[in-house]
Amino acid sequence: MNSHDSTSAAHATADAVARRSYGKLVAFLAARTHDVAAAEDALSEAFAAALADWPANGTPANPEAWLLTVARRKLIDASRRHATADAASPELQLIAEHAQREVSDAHEPAVSLAPPPNFARGSARGNAGALASGDEIPDRRLALMFACAHPAIDASVRAPLILQTLLGLNADRIASAFLVSPASMGKRLVRAKEKIRVAHIPLEIPPREDLPARLGAVLDATYAAFTEGWSDPAGGDAVRSDLTGEALYLSRLVAELLRDEPEALGLLALLLFAHSRRAARRNAHGEYVPFAEQDTALWDAAAIAEANALLARAASRGCIGRYQLEAAVQSAHAHRRIADVNNWPDVVALYDALFALTASPVVAINRALAVAEVDGAAAGLASLPDPACDARLETYQPYWAARADLLARTGARGAAHEAYDIAIGLERDPAVRNFLLKRQSNLG
Repeated sequence: MNSHDSTSAAHATADAVARRSYGKLVAFLAARTHDVAAAEDALSEAFAAALADWPANGTPANPEAWLLTVARRKLIDASRRHATADAASPELQLIAEHAQREVSDAHEPAVSLAPPPNFARGSARGNAGALASGDEIPDRRLALMFACAHPAIDASVRAPLILQTLLGLNADRIASAFLVSPASMGKRLVRAKEKIRVAHIPLEIPPREDLPARLGAVLDATYAAFTEGWSDPAGGDAVRSDLTGEALYLSRLVAELLRDEPEALGLLALLLFAHSRRAARRNAHGEYVPFAEQDTALWDAAAIAEANALLARAASRGCIGRYQLEAAVQSAHAHRRIADVNNWPDVVALYDALFALTASPVVAINRALAVAEVDGAAAGLASLPDPACDARLETYQPYWAARADLLARTGARGAAHEAYDIAIGLERDPAVRNFLLKRQSNLG
């Protein structure tokens, strides 16, 4: 292999490892140092070292173990630089204690290269034996997700912190998911990591009795990760594709870990409903296909059946929450298309309950579209939230796409054209952008 090929192979391997294992490696490092920012810095240096070493010496058989070893040494070096003359820092002592265990640790389940191949459906128990005993969290990333939801960390940043440190999303993507400016989100994340370091917040497996109180942030982060991956239905972005699989995998683990928590079941049902339609979201030419026009024969019937069963199991617990209602909406949509029934009034009622619970502008937009199906486009348009009352909507693409559609249906072509202009400018997916351009051109 020539020098160019060796360099290309090294970069390809590093990219693949970053996609599938970045969060796992940060989790290992931060669990020992209690310093998330330092773990990220050390891992970044390890990747830089890999890109210098691998082209010359070849890609190691276990690149994750190689990176983990180098990153730990970087942490040791950093701790030594900052240690006082009196005594080594606690971080150095922790790292030194485990410095000889790199290879053995690299073969622990938490550093496995990817979720088991068919983990999108079925029980987690066969792949995570610790769940059956109920004694431990089986995946170290999952343990640190709960740790990042520590009550000492500000509630507004717990889910974003999980997304960045353990699932590898950058501040811009996280900000988009939570309708916050990238600069503001970046500052929040920096403060959260500093709080972990200064307050010595333990990044460790929480006691089982503490898990339910931290569940909300873990579910929110998992859902945001899935949504980010879901925005690339064609699978062209490997990072997003990996996120969808990781979110499903982690959602299954949470649902198995907390089997009596209805919201954990509700989230898994919601993700399965969405995932069941993945094959139908693009036609043979790669064009975007809206839900109402999708070929239901392409939907994954087994995933829908499992989702409905999970939803029924959650409802039997008698404690309704956001993710159960979100899943119920998806179940109603699927039932309408498959059974060819008009259940739009039921959908509106579900959105009413969901909005009462969350007051989310996203829910309000979806509710307005459902209202339009029951009472007409004018009623739907009147139900849309007002950007003047919520500035986040000014740059939220689905708002403008919904507004354009409803305006077009009321005959307000000029206003619809302007709304489409904004929606098209904000859309990142080329296929969806082309779909909106066609809708706009049909206005005449």
